[in-house]
Order: sequence, then structure tokens, then C-alpha cells
Amino acid sequence: MASYCYILQPNLSIRNKVQNQLGADKEIKALTSRLLVQSWRRPSMIITGILQPLLWLILFGALFQNAPIGLFTSTDTYSDFIGGGIIVFTAFTGALNAGLPIIFDREFGFLNRLLSSPMYSRYSIVYSSSVNIALTSLVQVSIIIYVSFLMGNAIPSTINGAYIGCTLLLLSNSVTNLSLILAFILPGHVELLASLVIINLPFLFSSTALAPLIFMPSWLQIIASLNPLSYIIEIIRYTYSHELINYNDCIMQTVWGPLNMIQITAIMICINCLSIKLVDMLITKRFEE
Repeated sequence: MASYCYILQPNLSIRNKVQNQLGADKEIKALTSRLLVQSWRRPSMIITGILQPLLWLILFGALFQNAPIGLFTSTDTYSDFIGGGIIVFTAFTGALNAGLPIIFDREFGFLNRLLSSPMYSRYSIVYSSSVNIALTSLVQVSIIIYVSFLMGNAIPSTINGAYIGCTLLLLSNSVTNLSLILAFILPGHVELLASLVIINLPFLFSSTALAPLIFMPSWLQIIASLNPLSYIIEIIRYTYSHELINYNDCIMQTVWGPLNMIQITAIMICINCLSIKLVDMLITKRFEE
């Protein structure tokens, strides 16, 4: 009889698990709303994140309009070639700034009050930052894509556009996690801003954003072949120049061999999982729940 009572007793762990999940969802929604309100009240970062890539797209496209880019790539004009690089640069730069709100909250004491409050999960801070950056990057990248469309470089199909969005989401989430790691480790916003400057432009110039791999010296070709930005850029160029996607087509000819779309996607998923694991280890070590 006792065994039957044990079987029939309510399983409260299920209810607690559901309540915790609902509480965590509310936390993520509240923290994301707070970050979006901050961006709305101080739109300078969003506007800068749009104007800078636009200037690069227009000025570099005009500066190298007579470059024989069609001899070495599948694009006809340099504006079409640089378009994919500028789209990735926009998402990359926006995601790098994800750590700034965290480090300012830490300096002003809001983060300590947040961590000392009875939160369901401190991972809500990471999730809300990722959602905020994803929404912000969506606005910025959409404007860049529209300007690129006005310049004659259009996405061939909806499926191609969806694949571009998923690829940029993987990149954005990985870079957001990197920025959050720096925000938790570095002592202040000055050090964080210096780190972002060191990371931003070297990653851009050591990728295929502005020039094809064949234009580079051998040592820079090795670096560009290791740069994840190059993989994303080449995927976007492929989706722009091909109406039908063949996942086995060679997307990028690196110094050690060709890479197709499946291989590049797998690499980006691994990088994304690694960044999530690093953030998880950092939060577990610093803020034990």
C-alpha cells in the first residue's frame, strides 16, 4: 500500500521546473527590454553601426570600381564583391559592443545589485544580451542589405536570404559571447574599448572582406584562411551570386584545400558551441549559483 501511495504522490519537481523556466523567461524579457530602451534613448551606437559600414561600402566601392575583380571572383564589380564583407563587418562590429552595457552596469553598481537579487538564473544576463544584439544587428544589417540592393546587388531568393540570416546569427552569437567574456574579465570600460579596437580592424583586414585571397601575400593568406570572418563572407558572396544553393560546392579555396558550405557551417556551429561553453564556465566560476 505504501508503494502505491509513493507512486501516486504529486511530483513537485515538475511544477518547480516549469515555474523556474517561466521565471527565467520573464527575466530574459525584462533584461532585454531594458537594453532595448537604453539603445532607443541613446541611439548613437546603432547609428554609428549603420553609418560606418555604409561609408565603407560607398567609398571603397567607388575607389576600386575599376579593379579587375571579375577575373578572380564570381562577382562583376567591386561593389558587389565588397557587399558581403560589409554585411559581415556590420554584424561583427555590433556584436563586439555587446559587453559595453555589462561593463557600465558593473562600474555603476547595477550588476552587483542584479547578481545579489533572487534571480532564477544568472544566465539570463547572457541570453538577454544575445537577444538584444540579434535584434540590433537585424536592423543594421537590413539597412546595409537594402542599400546594397539599391546599388544593384540583390539577394536571389528568400531561401538564400534565410541562410544569410542564420549564418549571421551564428557569427553574432559567437562574437557576443566573446565580448561578454571580455566584459566580465577586464577591469573597466577603457580596457574593454581598447580590446575591441585591437580586435575589430585586424580581423577585418585579415579576412577576404576587402580583397580576394589571391591578392594577398602568402603569410596573409594563411591568416585569412584561419579567420572565421572569411568563411561567413564567402558564404554570403556565394548566396548572392547563386540562385540555387548546392551545399557541396566549393565556397572558399583556402591554403590547405577547398571548403564547402556544410564544412563551413559545421565550423561555425563548433565555434558557437565553444563560445557558449566558455561563457558557461566563466559564469559558473565567478557567480556560483
